[in-house]
Amino acid sequence: MAQVRPTHPHYEADMLSVEDARERILSFFRVLEAEEKPLLQALGQTLAEDIRSPFNLPQWANSGMDGYAVRAEDIAGASGSSPRVLPVMGTVAAGQMPARRLEPGTAVRIMTGAPVPPGADAVVAFEDTDELERKASGRGVGEIGIRKAEPKGASVRPAGEDVRAGEIVLARGVALSPAAIGVAASVGRTSARVVRRPVVAVLSTGDELQLPGEDLAPGKIYDVNGYSVAGAVLKAGGIPNVLGIAPDDPAAMNAKISEGLQADVLITSAGVSKGDYDFVKDVLGERGSVEFWSVRMRPAKPLAFGLLRGPFGRQVPHIGLPGNPVSALVAFEQLCRPALLKMQGRTRLDRPVVDATLEDAIRNTDGRRVYARVRVSRRDGEYVARLTGPQGSNVLTPLSRANGLAICPEDVPVLNAGDKAKVQMIDWPEEAML
Repeated sequence: MAQVRPTHPHYEADMLSVEDARERILSFFRVLEAEEKPLLQALGQTLAEDIRSPFNLPQWANSGMDGYAVRAEDIAGASGSSPRVLPVMGTVAAGQMPARRLEPGTAVRIMTGAPVPPGADAVVAFEDTDELERKASGRGVGEIGIRKAEPKGASVRPAGEDVRAGEIVLARGVALSPAAIGVAASVGRTSARVVRRPVVAVLSTGDELQLPGEDLAPGKIYDVNGYSVAGAVLKAGGIPNVLGIAPDDPAAMNAKISEGLQADVLITSAGVSKGDYDFVKDVLGERGSVEFWSVRMRPAKPLAFGLLRGPFGRQVPHIGLPGNPVSALVAFEQLCRPALLKMQGRTRLDRPVVDATLEDAIRNTDGRRVYARVRVSRRDGEYVARLTGPQGSNVLTPLSRANGLAICPEDVPVLNAGDKAKVQMIDWPEEAML
């Protein structure tokens, strides 16, 4: 299909589309090597092996409820008015094996999950017997009255119902969820080979920054990006290595970048706009090959990407995010998060997208794709989205209230209230769920 050129009056041809920028970045990332991890420590990581079951699951036919194991033919025609009375030959509890084969015309008391005795082919629930009356009268349960006929197989879980011996229970490429960890444990595994998590160095730049906890000097602001970007790395499955702040000084920045080159990826913030100090670009250029892009998106137009020379001949990917905190996080969502997921062996790199009716207008003033911060909820069975506050790239609070990014395409000057919009969901709180 031919590409349609956006018709917005402020369209700039020299900007990269979000898709082009993402494709260029992703082409430099590969799946990381595998490591053996204890199951619980591997939660959320991607399997680097197939896990097979060495046995059937369940390993033997077992009872689906508390009751009495019988032969279906022995209780044919049983009812409340005409019970079948059978001698009880013992009890099988969960975790025990039956002591003997079930003889015709007898019953065995059995608990949920306990192996069904050979010869039995049905289980009758306690409530369909006269057990309570017998116990209340002091007669005991040497024999039991069955008040309901059950067919063969009733409440009997067959061996191998869940998994057959040799079958793959978890395939390579699966992200280990709590349920998947349970499946691995059910076949006897205590660890698994998984793709390791990427170590991501996070560096903030700028003389105006101070660390939270310090007394703010005049003209200074606290470093937001070091925390928010590191949090985004952690949420995406990476291991953040927060390097702190590099002031506007080539020597100090070089030292911080050298620390970051021990990681799998270096993410910096600020110093990538046209008006920023040239020494930032100079320092990055001296350490490798770095390009500075304008991406057709709002917020987060300026971006840097390249490969920096690391120790032992390694090339370390570097992504330079804008300095404004909203721009940094929106750019991370679109360009960094997919790269981190790819490194972890994930194949689904995109956030889920829903169609939502807008409650507020979204204006596109310059022909860039707008990512508006919205709150999505359900109303009358449909999604609705409202802006969470001012949309300036320096105003972080509205993004903290948002669970989605509503997209106004490059060639659409305005989406009005009542229009449908694609919303990239960055969270799924209760009010947005079905």
